[in-house]
Amino acid sequence: MFLKRYRSLNVRDALRAAREDLGPDALVLSTALVPVEGWRGWLGRREIELTAGAERQPPPVRRRQDERPRQRLSGHEEIAARLSAGGLDSALAEEIAAGMPAQSRRGASVHSLHAALASRLSALAADDDEYARVEVFVGPPGVGKTTTIAKIAAQERARRGRKLGLVAADGFRIGAVEQLRMFAEIIGSPFKVARTGADLEEALSGGRRQPVLVDTAGRSASDGLARDLLQVLARRSDVRTHLVLAADTPAATARRIFDAYEEARPTRLVLTKLDETESLSPLVSLLRERQLPISYLGTGQRVPEDLNRATAQLLAASVLGESKPVTGRPS
Repeated sequence: MFLKRYRSLNVRDALRAAREDLGPDALVLSTALVPVEGWRGWLGRREIELTAGAERQPPPVRRRQDERPRQRLSGHEEIAARLSAGGLDSALAEEIAAGMPAQSRRGASVHSLHAALASRLSALAADDDEYARVEVFVGPPGVGKTTTIAKIAAQERARRGRKLGLVAADGFRIGAVEQLRMFAEIIGSPFKVARTGADLEEALSGGRRQPVLVDTAGRSASDGLARDLLQVLARRSDVRTHLVLAADTPAATARRIFDAYEEARPTRLVLTKLDETESLSPLVSLLRERQLPISYLGTGQRVPEDLNRATAQLLAASVLGESKPVTGRPS
């Protein structure tokens, strides 16, 4: 008996593929729920694996007499085509292919592609593990600023026993303030609310000198209240600002977000919702263009698990969408 395995998000589609391939009399021998191949499986995604059998192997599909064999691509072209097919900018795909050793291009493994891409993306991963005195998080609503801050604080408390200060500098979202307050109570972190520039100045002055994480409203830096808060931060020399961006944001929208928050002077980038996108490929060209080092990668809603310090390896895995990433440096 000829056996073959099929993978799909549901049994119906897997069974359809088996019968189209093996014929209407194909027998289903087993079904199982298995991790999705690649980095999405590492994030917990599952799919159906169906094993089907037929009495004999189906005959190969015959090529029409007028159909010419496909031209065999060179190793360089093959690599570039594989990367471009995944959504990567063609210029970067060519650059990566050209940078690979000639002997490793033909039939290149996922591992070699991963390594080549990681070397090109290494400049995008922030390499600073130490906190600034004031870490500020800005960005549009719904991208996960509050959850990211909660994850950072919870990881620091669990791994090093250190309590980071939390400040909700948000005069608009009562729910976000209460959410951050709840997280602060759970992990025992100092918590303050700053609805005005004067409130923020007071919250950041005096007291213990532990690092402080500041949550902000999802409003443009040109908004009146946002500008008031930013002016307070601009007067300090111990502030580092992170722009928070959802990984599934279209490139054109992401460009507008970068421009809208330029006045906030972010020096770091946080990418969230990696679990909700197939690949980072559509954003890579913009990320390389803006050269804003990526500090954190958010991969889900769980606190504190679903957050890693950004590394070139994790970025490459997120772009390729098919290789298992190495866990990032703990925050």
